[in-house]
Amino acid sequence: MPKINQHTVMNAPALLPPLAEQTEIVRRVEQLFAFADQLEAKVATAQARIDRLTQSILAKAFRGELVPQDPNDEPASVLLERIQAQRAAAPKARRGRKATA
Repeated sequence: MPKINQHTVMNAPALLPPLAEQTEIVRRVEQLFAFADQLEAKVATAQARIDRLTQSILAKAFRGELVPQDPNDEPASVLLERIQAQRAAAPKARRGRKATA
C-alpha cells in the first residue's frame, strides 16, 4: 500500500497475551508435539506389522494354507509336467520376417 512505510509499521501496536497465557500456550503446543511424536511411533510400528503380515500371508498362500485344499486336486508338479508336454507337442510359431509382395 502506498501509505505504509517502516515508520508506520514500527509504531503499530502489537498485542501480546499476558506472560501466564504465553506459558500456557507453549505448554499446550509442546503437549501436542509430544502427542504427534507418539502417533508417529505408533504409525511406524503399525507399518512394520503390516509388512510382516503381508509377507506372512504370501508365505501361507504359496504353501497352500490360506484355504482348505481339495484332496482330489493334482499336485503342482503334475500340472507343470502336463503343461510342458502340451507345449512340446504344439507346433512352434515361426518368428521370421513376412514375405513382401
